[in-house]
Amino acid sequence: MYSNKSRLATFLLCLFLGEFGVHRFYVGKIWTGLLWLITGGFLGIGYIIDLVMIIAGSFEDKNGSKIIDW
Repeated sequence: MYSNKSRLATFLLCLFLGEFGVHRFYVGKIWTGLLWLITGGFLGIGYIIDLVMIIAGSFEDKNGSKIIDW
């Protein structure tokens, strides 16, 4: 099952606002979005991991569906 969220939008949100968790709010991951917001992208490590996962096509939305469509 695949998500209807845009991979490009997720990537750009993560690239420019990833330290604030905006990309996680976009895909519906509210609690981890708040964690990213409070901790600055989980101290920068989570931000980089998310960026790599989005590029690789393995980032998932709140339902566990992969975000693959650019």
